[in-house]
Amino acid sequence: MTDTSKRPRVAVVGSGYWGKNLVRNLHELGALEAVCDLNEDRLRAMQAEHGPSLRAETSYTDLLADDSIDAVVLATPAVTHQQMASQALEAGKDVLVEKPLATSIDGGEQLVELAAAKEQILMVGHLLWYHPAIIELKRLVDDGTLGRIRYIYSNRLNFGKVRTEENILWSFAPHDISVILGILGEMPTHVHAEGGTFLSPDVADVTVSTLGFPGGARAHIFVSWLHPFKEQRLVVIGEDKMAAFEDGPDGGTLDLYAHSIDWSGAGPHANKKHAERVEVPAYEPLRAEIEHFLDCVTTRNRPRTDGAEGLRVLRVLSQCQDSLQRNG
Repeated sequence: MTDTSKRPRVAVVGSGYWGKNLVRNLHELGALEAVCDLNEDRLRAMQAEHGPSLRAETSYTDLLADDSIDAVVLATPAVTHQQMASQALEAGKDVLVEKPLATSIDGGEQLVELAAAKEQILMVGHLLWYHPAIIELKRLVDDGTLGRIRYIYSNRLNFGKVRTEENILWSFAPHDISVILGILGEMPTHVHAEGGTFLSPDVADVTVSTLGFPGGARAHIFVSWLHPFKEQRLVVIGEDKMAAFEDGPDGGTLDLYAHSIDWSGAGPHANKKHAERVEVPAYEPLRAEIEHFLDCVTTRNRPRTDGAEGLRVLRVLSQCQDSLQRNG
Protein backbone atom coordinates (compact mmCIF):
# COMPACT_ATOMS: atom_id res chain seq x y z
CA MET A 1 0.00 0.00 0.00
CA THR A 2 1.51 3.29 -1.09
CA ASP A 3 -1.52 5.58 -0.95
CA THR A 4 -1.73 6.56 2.73
CA SER A 5 -5.16 8.16 2.19
CA LYS A 6 -6.58 4.66 1.70
CA ARG A 7 -4.85 3.12 4.67
CA PRO A 8 -6.97 1.71 7.49
CA ARG A 9 -7.54 3.92 10.51
CA VAL A 10 -6.06 2.17 13.53
CA ALA A 11 -6.22 2.73 17.28
CA VAL A 12 -3.52 1.53 19.66
CA VAL A 13 -4.76 0.38 23.05
CA GLY A 14 -2.00 0.58 25.65
CA SER A 15 0.87 3.07 25.25
CA GLY A 16 3.40 1.70 27.72
CA TYR A 17 6.80 0.10 27.14
CA TRP A 18 5.83 -1.70 23.91
CA GLY A 19 2.70 0.22 22.96
CA LYS A 20 4.65 3.42 22.34
CA ASN A 21 6.64 1.63 19.61
CA LEU A 22 3.41 0.58 17.93
CA VAL A 23 2.14 4.16 18.17
CA ARG A 24 5.33 5.50 16.61
CA ASN A 25 5.21 3.14 13.64
CA LEU A 26 1.52 3.63 12.91
CA HIS A 27 1.96 7.41 13.16
CA GLU A 28 4.87 7.33 10.70
CA LEU A 29 2.85 5.12 8.35
CA GLY A 30 -0.07 7.58 8.42
CA ALA A 31 -2.51 5.02 9.84
CA LEU A 32 -2.80 6.12 13.48
CA GLU A 33 -6.29 7.33 14.40
CA ALA A 34 -6.21 7.24 18.20
CA VAL A 35 -4.41 6.05 21.32
CA CYS A 36 -6.36 4.59 24.23
CA ASP A 37 -4.92 4.28 27.73
CA LEU A 38 -6.21 4.59 31.27
CA ASN A 39 -3.03 6.48 32.18
CA GLU A 40 -3.61 10.11 31.19
CA ASP A 41 0.06 10.98 31.70
CA ARG A 42 0.97 8.48 28.99
CA LEU A 43 -1.64 9.96 26.68
CA ARG A 44 -0.24 13.44 27.17
CA ALA A 45 3.24 12.10 26.44
CA MET A 46 1.97 10.57 23.17
CA GLN A 47 0.40 13.90 22.17
CA ALA A 48 3.59 15.75 23.05
CA GLU A 49 5.58 13.39 20.82
CA HIS A 50 3.19 12.99 17.89
CA GLY A 51 1.25 16.24 17.96
CA PRO A 52 -1.60 17.68 20.04
CA SER A 53 -4.12 16.71 17.35
CA LEU A 54 -3.57 13.03 18.16
CA ARG A 55 -6.81 11.67 19.52
CA ALA A 56 -6.46 10.41 23.08
CA GLU A 57 -9.08 8.16 24.69
CA THR A 58 -9.46 6.66 28.14
CA SER A 59 -12.66 4.75 27.27
CA TYR A 60 -12.21 1.54 25.31
CA THR A 61 -15.98 1.26 24.94
CA ASP A 62 -16.20 4.68 23.26
CA LEU A 63 -13.31 3.78 21.01
CA LEU A 64 -15.01 0.62 19.78
CA ALA A 65 -18.23 2.52 19.11
CA ASP A 66 -16.45 4.83 16.64
CA ASP A 67 -17.11 3.74 13.06
CA SER A 68 -14.14 5.74 11.77
CA ILE A 69 -11.78 3.22 13.38
CA ASP A 70 -11.18 0.14 11.24
CA ALA A 71 -8.82 -1.82 13.49
CA VAL A 72 -7.27 -1.92 16.95
CA VAL A 73 -3.83 -2.97 18.12
CA LEU A 74 -3.80 -4.34 21.66
CA ALA A 75 -0.65 -3.78 23.72
CA THR A 76 -2.26 -4.52 27.07
CA PRO A 77 -1.45 -7.13 29.77
CA ALA A 78 -1.85 -10.72 28.59
CA VAL A 79 -4.71 -11.40 31.01
CA THR A 80 -6.82 -8.81 29.14
CA HIS A 81 -6.19 -10.08 25.61
CA GLN A 82 -9.12 -12.45 25.24
CA GLN A 83 -11.79 -10.08 26.55
CA MET A 84 -10.53 -6.97 24.77
CA ALA A 85 -9.91 -8.75 21.46
CA SER A 86 -13.35 -10.33 21.68
CA GLN A 87 -14.98 -6.94 22.27
CA ALA A 88 -13.16 -5.48 19.28
CA LEU A 89 -14.15 -8.35 16.97
CA GLU A 90 -17.77 -8.08 18.11
CA ALA A 91 -17.63 -4.36 17.28
CA GLY A 92 -16.51 -5.17 13.74
CA LYS A 93 -12.87 -4.17 14.18
CA ASP A 94 -9.87 -6.08 12.86
CA VAL A 95 -7.39 -6.93 15.62
CA LEU A 96 -3.64 -7.20 16.07
CA VAL A 97 -3.03 -8.50 19.58
CA GLU A 98 0.39 -8.77 21.15
CA LYS A 99 1.50 -12.22 22.30
CA PRO A 100 0.14 -14.39 23.73
CA LEU A 101 -3.20 -14.64 21.94
CA ALA A 102 -4.91 -15.47 25.25
CA THR A 103 -4.04 -17.08 28.56
CA SER A 104 -6.09 -20.24 28.04
CA ILE A 105 -6.67 -22.61 25.14
CA ASP A 106 -10.43 -22.17 25.44
CA GLY A 107 -10.00 -18.41 25.24
CA GLY A 108 -7.81 -18.68 22.17
CA GLU A 109 -10.23 -21.04 20.45
CA GLN A 110 -13.11 -18.66 21.12
CA LEU A 111 -11.22 -15.77 19.54
CA VAL A 112 -10.33 -17.76 16.42
CA GLU A 113 -13.92 -18.92 16.03
CA LEU A 114 -15.28 -15.41 16.59
CA ALA A 115 -12.93 -13.86 14.04
CA ALA A 116 -13.98 -16.46 11.47
CA ALA A 117 -17.68 -15.92 12.18
CA LYS A 118 -17.34 -12.14 11.94
CA GLU A 119 -14.98 -12.37 8.94
CA GLN A 120 -12.53 -10.11 10.77
CA ILE A 121 -8.74 -10.15 10.66
CA LEU A 122 -7.13 -11.60 13.79
CA MET A 123 -3.34 -11.36 13.94
CA VAL A 124 -0.89 -12.11 16.74
CA GLY A 125 2.29 -10.10 17.34
CA HIS A 126 4.83 -12.90 16.91
CA LEU A 127 7.47 -10.39 15.89
CA LEU A 128 10.28 -12.75 14.88
CA TRP A 129 8.37 -13.87 11.77
CA TYR A 130 8.84 -10.35 10.43
CA HIS A 131 12.57 -10.26 11.16
CA PRO A 132 14.62 -10.47 7.92
CA ALA A 133 17.08 -12.93 9.47
CA ILE A 134 14.33 -15.33 10.57
CA ILE A 135 12.69 -15.10 7.15
CA GLU A 136 16.02 -16.02 5.56
CA LEU A 137 16.59 -18.80 8.10
CA LYS A 138 13.21 -20.30 7.23
CA ARG A 139 14.11 -20.16 3.53
CA LEU A 140 17.41 -21.95 4.18
CA VAL A 141 15.59 -24.68 6.11
CA ASP A 142 12.92 -25.09 3.44
CA ASP A 143 15.36 -25.28 0.54
CA GLY A 144 17.38 -28.00 2.29
CA THR A 145 20.56 -26.00 2.90
CA LEU A 146 20.78 -27.26 6.48
CA GLY A 147 19.60 -30.78 5.69
CA ARG A 148 17.28 -32.63 8.00
CA ILE A 149 16.77 -30.65 11.22
CA ARG A 150 17.99 -32.49 14.30
CA TYR A 151 17.90 -29.95 17.10
CA ILE A 152 16.89 -26.34 17.83
CA TYR A 153 17.61 -24.30 20.91
CA SER A 154 16.76 -20.75 21.87
CA ASN A 155 17.97 -18.52 24.71
CA ARG A 156 15.97 -15.40 25.57
CA LEU A 157 17.67 -13.93 28.61
CA ASN A 158 17.82 -10.52 30.25
CA PHE A 159 17.91 -8.75 33.60
CA GLY A 160 14.84 -6.79 34.57
CA LYS A 161 11.34 -6.30 33.12
CA VAL A 162 10.14 -8.52 35.94
CA ARG A 163 6.38 -9.08 35.88
CA THR A 164 4.01 -10.31 38.53
CA GLU A 165 0.90 -10.87 36.39
CA GLU A 166 2.58 -13.51 34.18
CA ASN A 167 5.65 -15.70 34.54
CA ILE A 168 8.76 -15.70 32.35
CA LEU A 169 7.44 -18.57 30.23
CA TRP A 170 4.40 -16.61 29.08
CA SER A 171 6.32 -13.34 28.84
CA PHE A 172 9.39 -14.41 26.85
CA ALA A 173 8.81 -17.84 25.28
CA PRO A 174 5.94 -17.26 22.80
CA HIS A 175 8.27 -15.76 20.15
CA ASP A 176 10.63 -18.73 20.28
CA ILE A 177 7.88 -21.34 20.35
CA SER A 178 6.34 -19.68 17.30
CA VAL A 179 9.60 -19.82 15.32
CA ILE A 180 10.41 -23.41 16.33
CA LEU A 181 6.94 -24.63 15.32
CA GLY A 182 7.19 -22.75 12.04
CA ILE A 183 10.64 -24.07 11.19
CA LEU A 184 9.72 -27.68 11.90
CA GLY A 185 6.18 -27.48 10.53
CA GLU A 186 4.75 -29.77 13.19
CA MET A 187 3.48 -29.80 16.75
CA PRO A 188 5.43 -31.50 19.56
CA THR A 189 4.44 -34.94 20.74
CA HIS A 190 5.63 -34.19 24.28
CA VAL A 191 6.94 -31.31 26.37
CA HIS A 192 8.91 -31.09 29.61
CA ALA A 193 9.35 -27.86 31.55
CA GLU A 194 11.05 -26.94 34.81
CA GLY A 195 11.82 -23.61 36.39
CA GLY A 196 12.65 -21.55 39.44
CA THR A 197 10.56 -19.07 41.45
CA PHE A 198 12.83 -16.61 43.24
CA LEU A 199 11.23 -13.15 43.32
CA SER A 200 7.44 -13.47 43.48
CA PRO A 201 5.41 -16.38 44.86
CA ASP A 202 4.15 -18.74 42.14
CA VAL A 203 5.70 -16.63 39.35
CA ALA A 204 8.58 -18.46 37.64
CA ASP A 205 11.57 -16.25 36.85
CA VAL A 206 13.58 -18.90 34.96
CA THR A 207 12.30 -21.82 32.88
CA VAL A 208 13.77 -24.46 30.57
CA SER A 209 11.31 -26.22 28.26
CA THR A 210 12.19 -29.27 26.16
CA LEU A 211 10.07 -30.28 23.16
CA GLY A 212 10.05 -33.54 21.21
CA PHE A 213 8.63 -33.73 17.68
CA PRO A 214 7.21 -36.62 15.62
CA GLY A 215 9.86 -36.19 12.92
CA GLY A 216 12.60 -36.88 15.46
CA ALA A 217 13.77 -33.30 16.06
CA ARG A 218 14.09 -31.93 19.55
CA ALA A 219 14.20 -28.38 20.88
CA HIS A 220 14.75 -26.52 24.11
CA ILE A 221 13.86 -22.99 25.18
CA PHE A 222 15.72 -21.25 28.01
CA VAL A 223 14.13 -18.00 29.23
CA SER A 224 15.03 -15.83 32.21
CA TRP A 225 14.73 -12.27 33.50
CA LEU A 226 17.37 -13.01 36.15
CA HIS A 227 20.37 -13.07 33.81
CA PRO A 228 23.41 -10.79 34.10
CA PHE A 229 23.31 -9.75 30.42
CA LYS A 230 20.93 -9.74 27.48
CA GLU A 231 21.03 -12.65 25.07
CA GLN A 232 18.60 -13.51 22.29
CA ARG A 233 19.94 -16.45 20.32
CA LEU A 234 18.40 -19.19 18.19
CA VAL A 235 20.50 -22.11 16.92
CA VAL A 236 19.30 -24.67 14.36
CA ILE A 237 21.32 -27.89 13.97
CA GLY A 238 20.88 -29.70 10.66
CA GLU A 239 22.52 -32.83 9.27
CA ASP A 240 24.46 -30.76 6.72
CA LYS A 241 24.88 -27.32 8.28
CA MET A 242 24.15 -25.37 11.44
CA ALA A 243 22.65 -21.87 11.65
CA ALA A 244 22.89 -19.35 14.47
CA PHE A 245 20.75 -16.23 14.73
CA GLU A 246 21.66 -13.65 17.35
CA ASP A 247 19.30 -10.70 17.70
CA GLY A 248 20.51 -7.25 18.61
CA PRO A 249 19.79 -3.52 18.34
CA ASP A 250 21.61 -3.32 14.99
CA GLY A 251 19.39 -5.99 13.42
CA GLY A 252 21.33 -9.02 14.61
CA THR A 253 23.32 -11.62 12.68
CA LEU A 254 22.70 -14.92 10.93
CA ASP A 255 25.67 -17.27 10.50
CA LEU A 256 26.03 -20.66 8.83
CA TYR A 257 28.50 -23.33 10.00
CA ALA A 258 29.49 -26.25 7.77
CA HIS A 259 30.93 -28.27 10.66
CA SER A 260 31.13 -32.02 10.03
CA ILE A 261 32.08 -35.25 11.79
CA ASP A 262 34.74 -37.52 10.28
CA TRP A 263 34.03 -41.11 11.25
CA SER A 264 37.12 -42.61 9.62
CA GLY A 265 40.11 -43.77 11.64
CA ALA A 266 40.06 -44.56 15.35
CA GLY A 267 36.85 -42.65 16.11
CA PRO A 268 34.72 -39.62 15.34
CA HIS A 269 36.63 -36.40 14.71
CA ALA A 270 35.07 -32.92 14.64
CA ASN A 271 35.91 -30.82 11.58
CA LYS A 272 35.22 -27.20 12.40
CA LYS A 273 34.65 -24.56 9.73
CA HIS A 274 34.64 -20.80 9.91
CA ALA A 275 31.27 -19.11 10.16
CA GLU A 276 29.71 -17.89 6.91
CA ARG A 277 27.79 -14.64 7.46
CA VAL A 278 24.44 -14.60 5.70
CA GLU A 279 23.58 -11.16 4.34
CA VAL A 280 20.02 -10.11 5.08
CA PRO A 281 18.12 -6.88 4.40
CA ALA A 282 18.18 -4.22 7.10
CA TYR A 283 14.77 -3.01 8.26
CA GLU A 284 12.78 -2.77 11.48
CA PRO A 285 10.80 -5.99 12.08
CA LEU A 286 8.04 -4.11 13.93
CA ARG A 287 7.54 -1.81 10.96
CA ALA A 288 7.28 -4.84 8.68
CA GLU A 289 4.79 -6.49 11.05
CA ILE A 290 2.55 -3.43 11.16
CA GLU A 291 2.72 -2.94 7.40
CA HIS A 292 1.70 -6.58 7.00
CA PHE A 293 -1.27 -6.01 9.32
CA LEU A 294 -2.36 -2.93 7.37
CA ASP A 295 -2.08 -4.88 4.11
CA CYS A 296 -4.20 -7.71 5.53
CA VAL A 297 -6.85 -5.28 6.75
CA THR A 298 -7.00 -3.78 3.26
CA THR A 299 -6.77 -6.95 1.14
CA ARG A 300 -8.51 -9.31 3.63
CA ASN A 301 -5.66 -11.77 3.17
CA ARG A 302 -4.79 -14.09 6.06
CA PRO A 303 -1.93 -12.79 8.22
CA ARG A 304 1.34 -14.70 8.43
CA THR A 305 0.81 -14.95 12.19
CA ASP A 306 -2.96 -15.36 12.27
CA GLY A 307 -5.18 -16.57 15.08
CA ALA A 308 -4.64 -20.23 14.16
CA GLU A 309 -0.86 -19.80 14.42
CA GLY A 310 -1.32 -18.00 17.73
CA LEU A 311 -3.49 -20.85 18.97
CA ARG A 312 -0.80 -23.42 18.15
CA VAL A 313 1.70 -21.44 20.19
CA LEU A 314 -0.86 -21.13 22.99
CA ARG A 315 -1.35 -24.91 23.08
CA VAL A 316 2.39 -25.49 23.55
CA LEU A 317 2.61 -22.72 26.16
CA SER A 318 -0.23 -24.32 28.10
CA GLN A 319 1.41 -27.75 27.93
CA CYS A 320 4.69 -26.27 29.17
CA GLN A 321 2.84 -24.52 32.00
CA ASP A 322 1.17 -27.80 33.00
CA SER A 323 4.55 -29.52 33.07
CA LEU A 324 6.08 -26.62 35.01
CA GLN A 325 3.40 -26.85 37.68
CA ARG A 326 4.14 -30.57 38.06
CA ASN A 327 7.91 -29.97 38.24
CA GLY A 328 8.46 -31.45 34.81
